[in-house]
Amino acid sequence: MTVTLHGIRNCDTMKKAWTWLDQHGVAYGFHDYKALGVERATLERWARQVGWEVLLNRSGTTFRKLPDADKTGLTEAKAVALMLAQPAMIKRPVLDIDGKLLVGFKPDAYAAAFA
Repeated sequence: MTVTLHGIRNCDTMKKAWTWLDQHGVAYGFHDYKALGVERATLERWARQVGWEVLLNRSGTTFRKLPDADKTGLTEAKAVALMLAQPAMIKRPVLDIDGKLLVGFKPDAYAAAFA
C-alpha cells in the first residue's frame, strides 16, 4: 500500500493527521505542496475525483484575501488555476491511499480507510 500525505508543513490540521497516522502505525510519505508545488495534472485528477469544490479551501485566509473578481464565477478551471498559483488554497491534508483520496482530516474517515 502506498500512502502519501499532501499538505503544508506548518498547519495545525496537518499536525493532527501526522499524529493520527503515527499513532496507528501507518507508513506514509509527505509532499509539501507549498514548498514543492503541485502539478496541474495532479490537481485536475484530484478535482475530477473529489470535486474542485471539496479541494478548494474557501475558508483559509489566502482565499479570503483574493479580490472579489477572483472569487466569483468559480469554475473547475478557474479553481485549479488559483490553487496552482497559490497552493495554500488547496484544502489540507490530501491523503492519497493507492489513488483513493481523503480531503481534510476526520479521524473516523481515516480509521475506516485503514480498517
